[in-house]
Amino acid sequence: MVPLDVQGRIDEDELRRYVQWLIDRGVHGLYPNGSTGEFTRFSPQERRRIVQIVCQQAGGQVPVLAGAAEANIEQTLEACRAYADYGARAVAIVSPFYYKLSPESVYAYFRQIGQQSPIDVTLYNIPMFASPIDVPTITRLAEFDRIIGIKDSSGDLAFMMRMIAAIRPRRPDFVFLTGWEAVLVPMLIMGVDGGTHATSGVVPELTRKLYDLTRAGQLDQAVRLQYRLLELFDAMLYSADFPEGFRAAVDLRGIRLGASRQPLTEKQQLDRDNLSRKLQCILADFGVADQPVGGCPVRGQDAGLTVSEQDRIARLTQGVLNQLRERGLL
Repeated sequence: MVPLDVQGRIDEDELRRYVQWLIDRGVHGLYPNGSTGEFTRFSPQERRRIVQIVCQQAGGQVPVLAGAAEANIEQTLEACRAYADYGARAVAIVSPFYYKLSPESVYAYFRQIGQQSPIDVTLYNIPMFASPIDVPTITRLAEFDRIIGIKDSSGDLAFMMRMIAAIRPRRPDFVFLTGWEAVLVPMLIMGVDGGTHATSGVVPELTRKLYDLTRAGQLDQAVRLQYRLLELFDAMLYSADFPEGFRAAVDLRGIRLGASRQPLTEKQQLDRDNLSRKLQCILADFGVADQPVGGCPVRGQDAGLTVSEQDRIARLTQGVLNQLRERGLL
């Protein structure tokens, strides 16, 4: 996400502070110009400046995966060249948006990028906003050495498994990332390498912990944390127009994001204020923020869930884990 000053311009000093804040809290990498970063609300020149600042501040501490989607393929390739010069590790490119394209057109678009990009490319599949990239198309594109992975934000576990099954035997180095943190644990269990997602911009120490617990095989703890983070994710995603809920939560972590470039009505501002109070209570429950003035409702260990729901989740989770162990998958 990109901090803005009172004139709506990029607050470069606060952006640098935010980048370092994320690194200090354990993120493995940085992803400027993504959907949560509202890349469509910035000019091409601003998008380049954002990536330049992020790369400068990262300074090799962590890799930068820079969103490089532009209005047409030549501008996208120009962005690829610029981000390579800035020191980004790779670029992420969304399928063409606005126009609904056939799989063959999606393939033709990415094929040209794969042939001409001077920097490694990760595909970005986000079917709610852009033309989808189906499994046959991804399989064809994986033949280009420059195309090294995919970020999928569909949240469809079965779709991810089909991609992995089709591509990994031919390209063991191909990287699979999920953009839907609500299912990060099951995605990791089924072979995904990691995630690039909005919640890591809010509670990076907790999403890093979720990753570490899953990788260490401490699945009971990982599943419990996944369910707790789901409440925060749902509140940020569904209580306001995306990504306003995530911006509100980052403000509560002490990063001055300022007002978004998307104006709010008086009702929306009131709703945002109410959401901020709810988010502050959830963050306080995680121990990463203070409670709001007046306190919060009493929250249990699994806040938002009844006792019977907690028991049911625990039984279902344990049953799945037992079956995976019996089949030798854990």
